[in-house]
Amino acid sequence: MKIAIITGSCGLVGSESSIYFSKKGFKILGIDNNFRKFFFGNDGDISWIKKKLKKNIENYEHLNIDIRNFNSLKKIFTKYKKNIKVIIHAAAQPSHDWAKNKPFIDFDINSKGTLNLLELTKSFCPEAPFIFMSTNKIYGDNPNNLPLLEKKTRWEIKENHKFKKGIDETMSIDNCTHSFFGASKAYADLIVQEYGKNIGLKTACFRAGCITGPNHSGAKLHGFLSYLVKTSLKKREYFLIGYKGKQVRDNIHSEDLVSCFWEFYKNPGYGEVYNTGGGRFSNCSVLEALNIVEKIKKIRIKKKILKENRTGDHIWYISSMQKFKKKYPKWKQKYSVEKIIKELIEKFS
Repeated sequence: MKIAIITGSCGLVGSESSIYFSKKGFKILGIDNNFRKFFFGNDGDISWIKKKLKKNIENYEHLNIDIRNFNSLKKIFTKYKKNIKVIIHAAAQPSHDWAKNKPFIDFDINSKGTLNLLELTKSFCPEAPFIFMSTNKIYGDNPNNLPLLEKKTRWEIKENHKFKKGIDETMSIDNCTHSFFGASKAYADLIVQEYGKNIGLKTACFRAGCITGPNHSGAKLHGFLSYLVKTSLKKREYFLIGYKGKQVRDNIHSEDLVSCFWEFYKNPGYGEVYNTGGGRFSNCSVLEALNIVEKIKKIRIKKKILKENRTGDHIWYISSMQKFKKKYPKWKQKYSVEKIIKELIEKFS
């Protein structure tokens, strides 16, 4: 029996991982206590995904466990031990704004929860690859110190800069302003690396920017493209927070991301770090995303620009995936921004 433990199994990345790895012959132990509803209200409720997974995946078992509870997690690891062949840790408190108001809960989920899972992996299934869903927010606002140019619909980096093709893993995470979310995820990212490099677990941190896809329960405080499309189609009003709405995000589809996980699972390393995003293949500013929706649906979206930006928010962030592609040259990216938005429009229409 091949067991895949997937935390946050009803979130965007966790549900995509559950579907993908079940097709590869794994029994899925999905850990999710629907804390997104506590974070974001009904917009964040993932009950619909839970029903979908239980209905469509024969070998899916749902476990309503809080990752902060070490003893509850230990029962699972004790039961299955070395039958656990991979751990995909996608559970998190994912919002900047929420973390600032509830820093203890944010830290306990993002940091302590990750430490719990690493310790149990070390004790019960040390050969299982440990895949951690990290974030580009661990770089704080260092990307904002790059030489950026303001254009009509976006900010852009200078043509001759070394990060023109995307920001790579050499960017410092130090001497900058992080959001509280970025800080708690930075601890988790570093400790995942440490359990790889120091202790010898097969770990990887995937530092993603914006992740999207049809399984996303987009909310005002989290889920950029999903919430943007949903709001545009239902309310036709959208708030652009800071930077004139020209801040650039790369967007990676959850299916493309999880296929990265699969490549790592087949050929793992120790304490690896990979910047993971849409890169130059799939990116847009907030304004450009709204323009794409307007063009496809032939509607006019009411936009309100708020001058004050979020603390630690990025003006321009495009990921370089050169390191990952060099290690895993067979990986191919399928989803552009336009293809992602068309899929989301179809979902919410």
